[in-house]
Formats: sequence, C-alpha cells, structure tokens
Amino acid sequence: MSRERNHRLAAVMAEAGASNKGLARRVRDIAALRGVHVGTTHVAVQRWLDGGGIQPQTAVFLADALSEKTGRRITPTDIGFPGMKSGSPSSVARIGYARSLPEALEQLNGLTQLRPEDEQAGADLLPEGDVNAAVLSWLVSRPDGFTSEASQGRRVGMRDVAAIRTAADMFMHLDFKFGGGHGHKALRHYFREDVLPLLNGSYSSRVGKALYEAAAETAQLLAWTAYDTGNHSIANRYMVATLRLTQVIDDRTMGARILTNMSHQANYLGQVPRAVQLARASLEGGRGTATPRAMALFAAHEARALSTAQDHKGAARAMNEAERYFERADSGDDPDWLAYMDEAELVGEFCHCFRDLRRGDEAVRYAERAVALTDPKYARTVGFCRMVLAGSQLLNGDLEAAVHTASLAVEDGDALQSARFVRYVTDFQDQASPYGGPAVQRFNEQVRDALAELDDEE
Repeated sequence: MSRERNHRLAAVMAEAGASNKGLARRVRDIAALRGVHVGTTHVAVQRWLDGGGIQPQTAVFLADALSEKTGRRITPTDIGFPGMKSGSPSSVARIGYARSLPEALEQLNGLTQLRPEDEQAGADLLPEGDVNAAVLSWLVSRPDGFTSEASQGRRVGMRDVAAIRTAADMFMHLDFKFGGGHGHKALRHYFREDVLPLLNGSYSSRVGKALYEAAAETAQLLAWTAYDTGNHSIANRYMVATLRLTQVIDDRTMGARILTNMSHQANYLGQVPRAVQLARASLEGGRGTATPRAMALFAAHEARALSTAQDHKGAARAMNEAERYFERADSGDDPDWLAYMDEAELVGEFCHCFRDLRRGDEAVRYAERAVALTDPKYARTVGFCRMVLAGSQLLNGDLEAAVHTASLAVEDGDALQSARFVRYVTDFQDQASPYGGPAVQRFNEQVRDALAELDDEE
C-alpha cells in the first residue's frame, strides 16, 4: 500500500534549508538536552518524508529542531503530524536557559500546562549550575531580534499589546489583593491561548518591541503567582524562561528584575549565597540601562540577601546605595510595571533588613512607616509589613504589642490566601510560643479560625 508523501514536512525542511542528515543530528541533540536518547538517522527522516509514522515524543523534538532552523515556532501539526501535543510539560520543565527563541516559547507553553498543585510545594529550585549558566548566558547575550514580518501568522497591532497589558494589570491586582493562587489558573490559560500565539504573528518592529515587553511582564507574573502559591519549582522555571524572553529585544531592565525575583525566592528559601549572587547579577545586568528607580529596587534586594547572611557592613552599604538611587528616582523614564516601587516599597524592604539583622528599634521604626505608607489596596504587602512589625516588636521583648500587631494582620483575612503570608504568620507563632500565656493562645486560635473560614469560602 503506497503512502502519501508528507508535503508539509518537506516544505518546512526546504524553508529551513535542512538536509536529512543535518535534521537527524539536530533531533538527536535536542532530545539529549531533554535527557532522552533517540536513534534518529537520515533514514528515519526520509521515511517521515515518504509518509511514515513517528513517535509523539520524537515529533516534538523534530518540530523543535525545525523551529530553531526557521526562527519561528513550528508544531508537529505544521509538519504533518496532527494530534500530537507540542511540548511535553515534564520535559520542558527540566530545561534550563533556552538556546533559541522557539525553544523558550516551547518551555513557556509547557509550563502553562503545569498546575502548581501538580508538584510538591517547596520542591527544589533548578540546580545551581543551571542557574549560573542561565545568568551568565543572559549577562553576555545579544538580542535575538525577530523576523515577524515574514511570518504567516495573524497581523498584530498595538491594540493587541494594550489588551495584554490590561489583562496583566487585572491579574496583578488580583495577586496583590487575594494572593497568587487566586488568578494563576486563568492567567496560565490566557498566556498560553492569547499571548503566545501573538508572538508568532506578523508585526512591525515598534509593535514587536512592545509585544515582547508585555509578554515578559505577563510571564513574570505567572512566575510570581506560582511562587506565592508555594510551588517554588515551577516558579523558578518560569523565571528562567522569562529571563530568556527578555533577551529577544534586549530588555535589560526587565531581565534584571527577573534576577531580583530569583534572588527574592532564593532568600525566602534560605539559599543565601545564591540570593546574594543573583541580586548582584541584577545590579550588574541593569547598570547603564536601568533607571535609578529600578536600580534602587535591585540594590534593596542585595541588602535583603546580605541581611539574611548577617553581613552587617555589606547590608548597610547596599541600603545606602538603594537610598542614593531612590533619591534620583524621578529622573528616569520608568517602565509602567515599576510604578509600585515607591517610598513605601523601599521602606518595606528595609524593615525586613533591620529585622533580619536583629536591630529591633530600627526594624520597628521602618516597619511602622511601611504600614503607614503602603496603599491599603496592596493587602498582602500591608500584611507582610505588619508581620515584620510584630516580629520586630517581639525582638524588642514587647509581647503585648507584637501579638496585637499580628492580630491586625490576620484580621483582614485576604492576605491569608498567600502561602508566603501564611509562613510569615507561622514563623511569628514559632517565635512567640516560648512566651506562652493567654495572648499567644488567643492569637493562635484566631489564626486557626481565619484559616478555617478561608477553607469554607473555597
């Protein structure tokens, strides 16, 4: 029985200028990067061209190989193998810094198919070697650019970009108000079905730059919301994939912000040397291009990491550097996403530093200012600052004030939908438990009741 020739595969191979042997070698290389061995040869490629079948996993590797060669995203359906999903979530999630833009988009596509609840909360971050390689690759990278004018996809305009930014603002508001888990599922779907396809569309250079900026901002919000739910493994992979996305248009400020977020996460998990290194990489990556407001943010996170490391001198230097940058904050043209970096945010970072350095009086003073200055619409941030204030009051031996402050933080309830905020609360409970007494007992009961009420609402 004769088979019909695979004209789609032949056409894409011709577009890519790929020979049978060259394509087979690329398929093997991509499979090896994913920890899979395939025995693809030029004979197999010819069999596919002649209409032969293919294993689903190999079809994905073949599509990825042709994506790299053509500079645009190719799916198995595009090359004559319909019904095979492009990108295995489990394999994509294991990859580090992508070698090409199509590979980065496949990683993001695969990650959006993973739910934070599918993996154990608190799973390990990417290995240190992979993170170091990603940071170095980004620091020395050159922009990919894009060849979208030649794309066969739909025409993308600034209206589409505005829609992405509006959606990102909405999801960010949900994140601040209710915690990352509230909108993460919808955001995953939106990014996969509405944002990624636009990146494969046709657009001008001006639109393309704005499109990738908006896509990176949305992708980093996916990372942040996964982080806030407590799934650090998925969040870390989103961050690395988003870092690669910033390389396309050489968005050094957003890339440096991603490194800062990675530092924040490592510090939260107690991986202090990694946190310090990532914060310093963000400063170096942003130097010369980022605005003073952005550099203040990056320096503040170096101070956070150094405070956790109990490096008093280094933390003081970093805080002073952050203050100097912030004094010039209005002298640069900041990206819209940086609007949250105001005095309240800077003071909030510093109160964490002083608490971790066990400088109780300064920690209380800065935490009180942070609570007073923070806009109530940022419910989770207010909750964090109140819990830092409570911990700082406890550090000073003022149990009554500490429990009262912590009680106010829990009273609102909205912030409890953040796994990070719940940890702030449980950490305070651990610190207060040696004191004992009715006040601590009442607070523990309040926490139990608040969490139970939250469970009833879900």
